[in-house]
Amino acid sequence: MRRPVEGEVHVHYGQIYVESDPDDHGPGLAEAFAGQRVGLCGAATPGFLWLNTGLHTGDVGFTVQVRDQAPLLDPAWEDVVEVSFRPASAQSALVQWAGEDSWDLDLEETDHRVRYCASGMDRASETDTRSADEPQLDRYLLQFWPAPPEPDRVLKETSRTAAYWHRYARTLPPPPTPAERAETARRERLARETEEREQQLAHERRQWGGRLPSDALRTVGGNVSGLRDFDPALLHAIDAAGPAIQRAVARFAARRACEAAGLTALGWVAHALTALAEDHPLPPPFDDDARMWHALASDPDVPDRTVGRAVPPERPPSESADSALTSGLFQTAAPFVVGPAAAFEEWQDPSPSGEEPHDPSPSGEEWQDPSPSDSVSSPLVAMLTIGRPDPSLRISQPHMALPAVTAAADPDPLRAALDAVYAAVVTYGEDHPALLAEVWSFCEERLAPPVPRFTP
Repeated sequence: MRRPVEGEVHVHYGQIYVESDPDDHGPGLAEAFAGQRVGLCGAATPGFLWLNTGLHTGDVGFTVQVRDQAPLLDPAWEDVVEVSFRPASAQSALVQWAGEDSWDLDLEETDHRVRYCASGMDRASETDTRSADEPQLDRYLLQFWPAPPEPDRVLKETSRTAAYWHRYARTLPPPPTPAERAETARRERLARETEEREQQLAHERRQWGGRLPSDALRTVGGNVSGLRDFDPALLHAIDAAGPAIQRAVARFAARRACEAAGLTALGWVAHALTALAEDHPLPPPFDDDARMWHALASDPDVPDRTVGRAVPPERPPSESADSALTSGLFQTAAPFVVGPAAAFEEWQDPSPSGEEPHDPSPSGEEWQDPSPSDSVSSPLVAMLTIGRPDPSLRISQPHMALPAVTAAADPDPLRAALDAVYAAVVTYGEDHPALLAEVWSFCEERLAPPVPRFTP
């Protein structure tokens, strides 16, 4: 026989428990005694015992015995009940109210018979509370031994307190069957999943301007989320426009970006825009990113234009994206520059104005393929901004415009349109509302139904 608990334990609200499921905080009173004839030891919930005491608050005598077989009943105990119990895990313990203290019982995960014996319940109930310097009022013995399940039984009833609890237990309906518990758990799981799905859909609607995106918008990738922050309604309009209009929008945005950056006068850029308009593959240097950036860096006619950063409009709180990037957790802005670092050594030590110096290296009107060593020795610089961008920082428009050209040639017309418009937005910077208004007009003109001709 083992005695894992012997001495005094503290009770509150006349309760103490045996718990064995680490993932469950235990049932309520009615659930613990549902369907029982015994009102002192509630065993209706698998893996849990609810033990009632006469004393409301204070220390009571308490002993726990773990035996190999059923013990003899000591006639000195005034109230005695028996129930069946099977631990839900190997982590069984006697636990005080609110988990204030606990004692490991080390019960095997097998069926047990439990005998709960009590003395002095009426006196303790009348006194209600016992202070530390007062004599003990009630005491309890909790015994465990291996045995197959049996109905709960009252072996001895003497006190009014025990009789009250027995009457209470007998008024309760029987506990749910395992099948009913499983069905309840299934319904609760489905309700949680439904709520989580509805919350996700509501969040997605807020992100996408009040309506859910199509499957195409969800999977298109690229800079769709960046453009969504500026004008989610435009994304839906472009998505619904169809491939032909999407391709036209991509070409329109690429040209507007190059015009804003002052690049259309450069022959090698003009050739690329013409190829886009004629639905031909992009000519060199746009067929290779490294060569494209080298051409930009080496052409002396590239205008030195900078623009303030494009900042998405503020959304109402209900429409804000719930992420650390938009909640203000990260608010440090860092430079974002794309281009060959070798061509602009000053980029590694920017001037106080934040403007990127123009590279004066010579170049002809037509783009010429650089030597292999030149192409390989031109690494790209990419620095990211976390949080809302700082509108006071300046960026190079030519470097932002070229990605609009390559984006417009993407085989996927939807991605081509969205990426090209986003690159144009970044190129326009603080003037991006004008660009978005132009794209809207461009789309609406092509989506409008033809005006029928009047025939006399």
